[in-house]
Amino acid sequence: MGPETTAIAGVDAKETLFARLARTQWLQILIVLIAIVVVFSVMAPDTFPHWGNVRLIIQNASILAVLAVGITFVIITSGIDLSIGSVLVFSGVAAAIAMRTIGGDGWGTAIVGIVVSIAAGLFWGFFNGFVIAKLKVPPLIVTLGTMGIALGLAQILTGGVDIREVPQVLTESIGYGNVFGTIPIISVIALVVIVIGAIVLHRTRFGLHTYAVGSNEESARRVGVKVDRRLIAVYALTGGLAGLAGIMSLAQFSTTAIAGQTETNLNVITAVVIGGTSLFGGIGTIIGSIVGLFIPAVLQNGFVILGVQPFWQQVAVGAVLIVAVYVDQVRRAQASRGGDVSVWKHLFARRRG
Repeated sequence: MGPETTAIAGVDAKETLFARLARTQWLQILIVLIAIVVVFSVMAPDTFPHWGNVRLIIQNASILAVLAVGITFVIITSGIDLSIGSVLVFSGVAAAIAMRTIGGDGWGTAIVGIVVSIAAGLFWGFFNGFVIAKLKVPPLIVTLGTMGIALGLAQILTGGVDIREVPQVLTESIGYGNVFGTIPIISVIALVVIVIGAIVLHRTRFGLHTYAVGSNEESARRVGVKVDRRLIAVYALTGGLAGLAGIMSLAQFSTTAIAGQTETNLNVITAVVIGGTSLFGGIGTIIGSIVGLFIPAVLQNGFVILGVQPFWQQVAVGAVLIVAVYVDQVRRAQASRGGDVSVWKHLFARRRG
């Protein structure tokens, strides 16, 4: 092999690497996230890049990360779940009532609360999945309905007043405990969920079937995928993770925070879409959703440190969301025509035209 051939091979390898980067939306968003981090680190070098602040960002994003794993599965199936915030609240309320009824501050009481919270979330998730898969009601309508029902029942059970009797062992461990003296336990739990979720989505038949259902439901049926069963399982998984998030929230804030989750569903869905999961279904990754989640988290933290009005975070996230959806549409349009799915090539072609 001569030097010219080697040079050409090197150029082709670089072009292939660039092409992969251009086609992988979560990598593009990761570059945006890194750029944001660099800007804030330069503008606030004494505060933003320090571990204490980074730890705070990670800790604050942990509950949303657990929810994002479930929502990624749902959106990949071409579905949606608007009820996760309300299910989180209901699960936390159910757990708080159960623990208050039993009494005590030990692990026995805390474990009962954990089981009740996850079970409550599973119930709502199974209900959503059953109505969507078996009764053929659109996911938007079903989860919009359960969003109101779950939150309404939580308010009825508590009389609209937050429950603040949380076992001390729960708050001292999951809520404020640390591993190795500095890593929040709540973030470790989120990391475990992320890793397991990624393995299930990308390395198991369940994950493969999830992509198949979202890509083309009818084709999935023809090749033997039990679509209804998969949809029910996906929504049950999402509900169970919302239940886990409910007990995590209860431990972190030492209260049911009934009025504190009104925007949780939209925040999580926004993060997942920003991370490259297609609203049309069939495309998405767990790592992309987590990267997308940290865009608003880092923006909010950085704006607070710099003294900028936090409302600008909503403006920035909204702009990134619009760009992310546009990128997804271009990618899908190019793929359907069998052309190059590079968004940048598409944009440059339009400019030349």
